[in-house]
Amino acid sequence: MIADDVRRLLADARPNLVIHLAARVGGIGANRESPGLFLYENLMMGVQLMEESRRQGVEKFVAVGTVCAYPKHTPVPFREADLWDGYPEETNAPYGLAKKMLLVQAQAYRQQYGFNAIYLLPVNLYGPGDDFDLATSHVIPALIKKCVDAVNKGDDRIVVWGTGRASREFLYVEDCADGLLAAAERYEKPDPVNLGSGREITIRELVDLIAAETGFEGEIVWDPTKPDGQPRRCVDTTRAKREFGFEARTDFHEGLRRTIDWYRRIRRSGEF
Repeated sequence: MIADDVRRLLADARPNLVIHLAARVGGIGANRESPGLFLYENLMMGVQLMEESRRQGVEKFVAVGTVCAYPKHTPVPFREADLWDGYPEETNAPYGLAKKMLLVQAQAYRQQYGFNAIYLLPVNLYGPGDDFDLATSHVIPALIKKCVDAVNKGDDRIVVWGTGRASREFLYVEDCADGLLAAAERYEKPDPVNLGSGREITIRELVDLIAAETGFEGEIVWDPTKPDGQPRRCVDTTRAKREFGFEARTDFHEGLRRTIDWYRRIRRSGEF
């Protein structure tokens, strides 16, 4: 039972602070194939961890949500006040809603028990150590893998899902870690907070950029039978800067280069 495992963990570790980062995650394909699993596991692990943390006297709980919790057609830039103005994009709605319930729980526990729980909404993350398995990976590691592997094999084409018209915002993993720590140290309010870089890029622009950075010069074939996902994503980061001084610092091109270099090293080692 998840609850028993959580109870034992907290009893043994006796933490003052819990940052809940665990999740069952994946790209659009993985979300479409396992919506029930993504809903159940993410809901259960989060709800039970927060409940047991409250019961065992944890002083502060940082719940990490997801930009997937926003409604499908949220006006850009996404503001935290827009979070309840519609249903999430269908391909990842079960995951997004499971994570969104942590906000409801955090606010309810603060109201009833005085439990110090906060809720953060990071955009799509990327960086060294990402998941490069095409069955489960998100868009940046998937594209890096396709381009690097094509260059190494001498392939003259890659296939990319969708039309390329959708947009995304990406946050380098080290910047996200800085934001989580800053919020854990300085943020004490019930309102959700976006964590992002403030840069919107279309998937077509992203593919061209990764192809250039990896040296792939072949044909890019778009597969419009596959979904684009949410039409646009870019968040307003005003609240994070105002409340706990967070601003993303890593240049997107530099973050991509670090991620590409990491994948190439791992690939040479034989892990992929």
